[in-house]
Amino acid sequence: MKEPILLIPGACCDSRVFAAQIPYLSKTHVVQVAHLADAASIREMAADTIHNAPPRFALCGYDMGGMVAMEILRRVPERVTRLCLISTTPVTESPEQAAWREPQIVKAQAGRLGEAVKEALPTEALAPGERRDATMRVMQDMAETLGAETFVRHSRAMQRRPDSQKVLTVTRVPTLVMCGAHDTITSEKRHTFMAELIPYAELAVIDDAGHVPTLETPEKTNIALGAWMELPMLPR
Repeated sequence: MKEPILLIPGACCDSRVFAAQIPYLSKTHVVQVAHLADAASIREMAADTIHNAPPRFALCGYDMGGMVAMEILRRVPERVTRLCLISTTPVTESPEQAAWREPQIVKAQAGRLGEAVKEALPTEALAPGERRDATMRVMQDMAETLGAETFVRHSRAMQRRPDSQKVLTVTRVPTLVMCGAHDTITSEKRHTFMAELIPYAELAVIDDAGHVPTLETPEKTNIALGAWMELPMLPR
């Protein structure tokens, strides 16, 4: 039996960030999407997701969801059959990055969530082209649906996230690391570094995508995920 796939959205995102991937992957696998809106830390998000997950699953996390995926891998590696990390990072937040989030948090708390989202995901973090505006609209709509309190919780969670570099070095499952070449939030260089930490990981850089390849280049993302699900299993 093919393993189910557990998708983990990013900060202030819901299943809409995987809108093109869910029907594509559901043709051949059971797909489950984690709900992170109510949790206040990466560890809490991981615990809640593990509690609701199938016994064994392929694990794919986008943005903050990638950080949650790495925490899940730390806790229950025996339940993870394969790993995909998209537009994310395994390192802790630097003091400079944490300080960069503070004005966004203040704006969200003051009723200016739209401005906060635009600062957290600036336009230049997406690839230029016809899908840039549509991608921004979806990201804004998801944030508005989840609300300012979720934005603040997720911002704080990322500020305080644990370092996951060590867990990646001992990962022994088929792994895909994916990013967009235009991503200015989690750069191609950071993803190359992450892929080098993981034994046998494959790196996919999508040349016409930025920080949200699932929405910017859904067809290419689907092809990459389909190939990831076909990677042979590794001896543990």
